[in-house]
Amino acid sequence: MRLSPDEVELFERSRARLEAIAYRLLGSASDAEDAVQDTFLRWQAADRERVETPEAWLTKVLTNLCLNQLTSARVRRETYVGTWLPEPVLAGDRMLGPVDTAVQRESVSLAVLTLMERLSTNERAVYVLREAFGYSHGEIAEILDITESNCQQIFRRAKQHVASGRPRAVVDGATARKIVAEFLTAAASGEIQPLVELLTDDATSTGDGGGKIPARTGAIVGASAVARFLRGLFKPTDAKRNLVGGSLAFYADVVNGAPAVVVVTDGQVFGVMSLEVTPEGIAAVQSQVNPDKLVRATRQWAASEHGEPLLVVW
Repeated sequence: MRLSPDEVELFERSRARLEAIAYRLLGSASDAEDAVQDTFLRWQAADRERVETPEAWLTKVLTNLCLNQLTSARVRRETYVGTWLPEPVLAGDRMLGPVDTAVQRESVSLAVLTLMERLSTNERAVYVLREAFGYSHGEIAEILDITESNCQQIFRRAKQHVASGRPRAVVDGATARKIVAEFLTAAASGEIQPLVELLTDDATSTGDGGGKIPARTGAIVGASAVARFLRGLFKPTDAKRNLVGGSLAFYADVVNGAPAVVVVTDGQVFGVMSLEVTPEGIAAVQSQVNPDKLVRATRQWAASEHGEPLLVVW
């Protein structure tokens, strides 16, 4: 059935919300875009006269598409090369969705998106729809075809799994730039101690190259070990120059609500290094260098103002 202009407009009004839900469910901006497009095709093919509440219908279709995709994605991740990390999203991207409250900001942080990998598909859906978008348990139960009491139980379990017990600092752009500048100065100094002083004792470093860019498999744990790794990472070598093929410009930005180093070469985002900041210091460094997960970030970067780089190397 052809869509009327009003029916197209109705979907477009819902697109940003659907993208934000899908991103939180899948941890991938590119997969979220695909899920929303599939939802549009279902909307186009539906008997729309029988749809009483289009927004609820679209949310249900999208959620179930994402849950099916999550199941197959987890099978694919069994053969994923190295550590899988969520796709980073730059500040201002509508895919981040609502970030008005501390709970909403937390739900889209890379730390929580990573923790959500522990959840079952239903736990993930209930957590996202309830915590980030404020759906009632009754509405979520209808979307997932479960009882309301079961929904409440699932939500309690999900919160327990996701809770890290470590408060994260809320930062604005100016604060993020200051944190990143201090981090880059320490990392480029060639010394370990300045980095150790910025890190918590139990700091971790993880990287995702997807088998396409060299990255350490598994997490590096402990301030000294992380500092040594970062010192080596920032040390210029011929192999790194050949890999990059040019100079690297390091910028400060906010990614998924956290301070981040955005590494750019020839207008392309080469990597995003997100810093999980706590009152005690930087507790985690997550580095995304898989080029497949930086396509949207590159598009957003090209469309935004970002000032001068804090550091240029090689």
